[in-house]
Amino acid sequence: MMKKLLLTAGMMTAVALGAANAVAQTPLRVAGNFSQNTKHVDIERAFFDGLGAATGIDLGMNYNPMDVVGVKAPDALRMLRGGSFDVMSVQIGMASRDDPFFEGVDLIGVSTDMAALRKVVDAYRSVFDKRLEEKFNAKVLTLWPFGPQVFYCNSPIKTLADLKGLKVRSFTPSMSAMLEHFGATPVTLQFSEVYPALQRGVVSCGVTSPTSGNTGNWPEVTKFFLPLSVSGSVQGHFINLDKWNSFSPEQQASLTAAFKQLEDQLWGLAVTSNDDAMACNTGAEACSGHKKFDMTMVEITPEDQAKVKEAAEQVVLPIWRDTCNTVDPTCSATWNETAGAAAGLTIQ
Repeated sequence: MMKKLLLTAGMMTAVALGAANAVAQTPLRVAGNFSQNTKHVDIERAFFDGLGAATGIDLGMNYNPMDVVGVKAPDALRMLRGGSFDVMSVQIGMASRDDPFFEGVDLIGVSTDMAALRKVVDAYRSVFDKRLEEKFNAKVLTLWPFGPQVFYCNSPIKTLADLKGLKVRSFTPSMSAMLEHFGATPVTLQFSEVYPALQRGVVSCGVTSPTSGNTGNWPEVTKFFLPLSVSGSVQGHFINLDKWNSFSPEQQASLTAAFKQLEDQLWGLAVTSNDDAMACNTGAEACSGHKKFDMTMVEITPEDQAKVKEAAEQVVLPIWRDTCNTVDPTCSATWNETAGAAAGLTIQ
């Protein structure tokens, strides 16, 4: 009888300890990037798997790529505000349809190289974060780019003029404005929808980074590669503000430091991996870290570079100004003082 009592007491203690440990854990529901972006998902998964150990916080981690859990990129900000997830990897250009202010971090044609883009992102970060907290009850953890946004096409192209009459995948309002300026028809698609759209001829071209296009196997369904950058496709990891406020100041500091390391790693990927992806897309001998394909490389002309800048100043910025100022009369003035000052541009 005594043995039974001791055994029962031990079992009850183990159950109690297990329950206490379960309660001690802070659950974190994370919707990550699209699963087709394998390099980014691998980085995210490793980061979130190790986040508890890195911060000393007892986290109950539940990480899944957004397409695996059925998340649509344009819905991310509303899902964060509603608490569907605690942390989300957000494609800002698509989510900005809920508030054009956010697209100001990466307007098409404003920053076409990664060094210039980082200055703009850093300048816009604080006002971006403030608006995110006010409008969507969320906070910025990271802001980073996929890399230079370039063209993958089925139809033969030699210059931007050849986009006229073609249907081209777009994922931000300002990109759509630029494509229309060049005579193309923009078709808004999230990343996971582009491969089948190119395969079926729904669109003739897609715009993404060399790395994303390569890991997403776009060269299987396209032939011509124009590495003319029009933006950086800035993304972010955002956390629901209620979840953020549930952490102590010390835990918040640990999380901030950890996510800064993730941000730097993703910036590094954008800077270093895209040259190799371009080499691999076109079957060059220098290809080493990506899948090797045989796309035709289209030479970038100075005239096309000038056309992108012209489109930004004459079309993209005025359209965004009018759209954003309708929502917030101080929108373009705020942009001029932050991102615009960093980019050397002023919206009139």
